[in-house]
Amino acid sequence: MTIGSSYNHPANIATTLPSPSRTWAARFPNLPDLCFDYRKLVEQAGGIAKANLSSHRICIVGAGVTGLTAARELLRCGFTQLTVIEQSQRVGGRHLTVVNNPRSSSPSTPFEMGAMRMPFFNRTGEAPKEGCSLMAYYAKLFELRISDFPNPGTPWVASTGIYLQEGELEGQGEPKMLIWNNSDGSTLPPTPALQHVYAKWHKFAARMTDHVATMYGSEHWEAQWAAIVAHYQALSFRDLVRLPALENWDADAPGNFGGLGMSPEESAIFYAIGIGDGSWGAFYDVCCLYPLRTAIFGFSSHLQLVHGRVDEQGNPLQAPYLGEAVHDSKGLRFASPNYLGLATLDECLLFMEISELEKSLYTHLLQHQDGLLTDSSVCALSKLPNGKVRVQYQWNVSNPDKTTPLSADFDAVIVTLPSWLIETNVRLEHFTPTMLPSSIINAYKTAHWETSCKVYASLKKSFLRKNRRIPQILVTDSFVHDVYAYQYNDNYAYDCILLSYTWEDDATKLASLSDTELANNCVKELDRILLRCTNMGQPISPYVDTDNARVQRWVTDKNALGCAKLYRAGTYYDAVSLMKYNRDLAEHSGLYLVGESFSVDAGWTEPCFRTAVDAVINICRTTGAAFNGGFCMDDYPHYQVEV
Repeated sequence: MTIGSSYNHPANIATTLPSPSRTWAARFPNLPDLCFDYRKLVEQAGGIAKANLSSHRICIVGAGVTGLTAARELLRCGFTQLTVIEQSQRVGGRHLTVVNNPRSSSPSTPFEMGAMRMPFFNRTGEAPKEGCSLMAYYAKLFELRISDFPNPGTPWVASTGIYLQEGELEGQGEPKMLIWNNSDGSTLPPTPALQHVYAKWHKFAARMTDHVATMYGSEHWEAQWAAIVAHYQALSFRDLVRLPALENWDADAPGNFGGLGMSPEESAIFYAIGIGDGSWGAFYDVCCLYPLRTAIFGFSSHLQLVHGRVDEQGNPLQAPYLGEAVHDSKGLRFASPNYLGLATLDECLLFMEISELEKSLYTHLLQHQDGLLTDSSVCALSKLPNGKVRVQYQWNVSNPDKTTPLSADFDAVIVTLPSWLIETNVRLEHFTPTMLPSSIINAYKTAHWETSCKVYASLKKSFLRKNRRIPQILVTDSFVHDVYAYQYNDNYAYDCILLSYTWEDDATKLASLSDTELANNCVKELDRILLRCTNMGQPISPYVDTDNARVQRWVTDKNALGCAKLYRAGTYYDAVSLMKYNRDLAEHSGLYLVGESFSVDAGWTEPCFRTAVDAVINICRTTGAAFNGGFCMDDYPHYQVEV
């Protein structure tokens, strides 16, 4: 998920910055809340630490990217008694790559039904895989093929079409599609109205970015970020857009950078198209710190499309279990790895060999009767008098006639589930208020999970090869909102088109339509728009294969109940308290809360990696493991929470 297109200014100015003065500090651009170089810790030979208590029995609930990362890094540390429990019959969670092969023996471009455009936190001029991030580390380790993501209004697309107010945004008389060609990366969007909105956003963002970049990683950073949080945490993004602009930053009010200073009319445009790159409206009523951190700290810089572990033609490289059936520890079959798209990341975490151990996480888990359990739904976590945590689960849940209730006791349990699933599906028993305070329970229960709906279809190769009129990317204020047509390579039989990418109310309003109706209606609406525009006059439907359309509605997915966890204005400190839990209380409760549910960076893979590693760090601390590379807990900064 992203609220906008590539905003490379943070990565551009970072090239002039010195290295952080503190040994384990991250460099800019990077996450603001915990200025720590996780990649440096994880990529050491031997990983994070050497376990002192290898028999410490650990259960990981969920085999998405968070759970698999935690399990892999624990194994590298020497923790051998691991159990991974996954409710579905595949790994990957909200990394959901659909491999679609319509009427062809040749492979086709996969559909990314979940996360799709990845920030690597690399500086401009630096290869993405050298970025200061765990995403960059694992992409390099697993030899993933990547390319610049074709975001609206960027050099990576042939053209971006903008359709607002029925094609009459500028009152030009005839309905027209506004065309933005930006092959050099510096061309402004078309029309004065769009340029004015663009300029107001960039003026604000550049002022704030230029200031925080010079302080990031220094001894003054935590105080600076705390001041920004204190000033903005009670404001929604809608408030920030209308807040008057500030001409000069004042050192006596270090957290105040003003607002965007937009009029109601400008705000309406910004709501629909951001800076010409897709709707930001779904985020108007979340805390403004979310879009600020997303744009200012590198989440929108040099975004990448992950092709998979493939060659230039898109053919998978040799890898474990490619094209083979795979089974869990109890013999249940689950989805085989394809090594295509972003889901490759999860498949590699599970199946690729760990060099120090000369075996994979999968091989290790299969050596234990309950090492890897798929199709198994955790229903209760109970704190026992002996200090252990009992995990109760239903095994073989997709087969009601053979579903079996089972349980096992563990020294530690890493919970990676979306928080609404915890509340609705998992009983928490016998955890005292000192182990699991009501404030923590309330924070994850009342967290806001956004709906999201993606509609993909196969696209004939002739659209990108021969079409010269219809823009490659469309941004509209219609119900389709954002439309992406793109390809991975010339070898695949079909390309793909994301017919509609919507969030929150824009996604919820589509709930009454069946998948088939929605796909067909999207194409009909795009045809209507294109035929209405006097500079288009050509339908897109001849290029689109709606018989091979796929729809993903994350809020009704029983393994997710939402696509991204956000926070409303005034609730930022609640979200941060969840991130602090592992360090403050997990040693007493035996529970480690990780994943996007317990982060403030909604919709991204990087916080999933980092919270997983945070759990490993704290388990190592609790069990007296010897950290590698001279790292100690004094080097690990604390989250800043309102007093």
